[in-house]
Amino acid sequence: MNKYVKYGIIGVLSLGILYAIVYFLKQNSTPAQLYKTESLEKKDIVNKVIVTGKVIPEDEINIKPQISGIIDNIYLEEGVDVKAGDLIASIKVVPNEQSLNQAAGRVRNAELALNNAKIEYNRNKALFEKGVIASQDFNTQQLTFDQAQQELKNARADYQIIRKGSAGGSSSANTNIRATVSGTVLEIPVKEGDQVIQSNNFNDGTTIATIADMTKMIFEGEVDEAEVGKLNIGMPLEISLGALEKNKFNAKLKFIAPKGVETEGAVQFKIEGDLVVNDSIYVRAGYSANASIVLEEKKDVLTLKEALLQFDKETEKPFVEIEIGENEFERKDLELGVSDGIDVEVVSGLEEGAKVKVWNKLEKKDDSED
Repeated sequence: MNKYVKYGIIGVLSLGILYAIVYFLKQNSTPAQLYKTESLEKKDIVNKVIVTGKVIPEDEINIKPQISGIIDNIYLEEGVDVKAGDLIASIKVVPNEQSLNQAAGRVRNAELALNNAKIEYNRNKALFEKGVIASQDFNTQQLTFDQAQQELKNARADYQIIRKGSAGGSSSANTNIRATVSGTVLEIPVKEGDQVIQSNNFNDGTTIATIADMTKMIFEGEVDEAEVGKLNIGMPLEISLGALEKNKFNAKLKFIAPKGVETEGAVQFKIEGDLVVNDSIYVRAGYSANASIVLEEKKDVLTLKEALLQFDKETEKPFVEIEIGENEFERKDLELGVSDGIDVEVVSGLEEGAKVKVWNKLEKKDDSED
């Protein structure tokens, strides 16, 4: 083989090997991956808490009977408007046989006592008129006679109450169940034929109907203990109803429970807000609702996504890394302000236009750039 050809082949191979070495070194000296960056923005930021709950009437009145018995008639339906005094239902009295017998026995005893007192009264009256007995003795006998008459009247009244429901013999006074307030009938939990019990010191009694003024509604919800300390009476609430998604209602916070209730390991505090109801929109009792309460708000401030934040392991203070060259970053400690859970206000540490390293996202270097 010609020595020149031989040397030429050796030279080409040497150049090939050299190029391969240079390419390999270049590929290993340049990162295969680069960090993405994001810029800061100026925007409005609102820190608010969302409270779940429901909308209910401010006052619900339970109508209970004054006497026990059986529902005879129901005259109204749920959902109708009533005025105080309107008839809702009537009760048929079913007296207790033992109580009725005792009352009848008391009447009989009172009649016997009255007959005996009458005889003694008439005898003493005749003697008094003849001057045989003193005036004091006659007056004592007359008092006994009057007391016997009153006892018979009381016994007969008690007997009528047990048998018919009223002392006068007409049962309408106690057995007619009437509305005690004006409003809307929310519920009638009984039906004709049901047994009902009167309200007394030992029993709440059976609820015949529930009435409420639907023009006075409140939002009732529960807020976590981590947020309750940030709330104040009078704060505005924006109410969204699940059944009326297109409508928003305003309210004012009027009550924060002084005591929390533990639910599934978390302490919740009850809150209430007066709801402003539009006459053109009918809000039903029990609608599920969400209340948005603005805790703090900033306008046109420099903001950063919270996902870009890193925290010092020792001091736990927030910082970010900003780009100072290709894939070169510098640490910047930050002072933060209001946060809405997604974006956070940057009070100091960065300037507008800075490119912040997205520390948890990488992008591959484009090989076409080589």
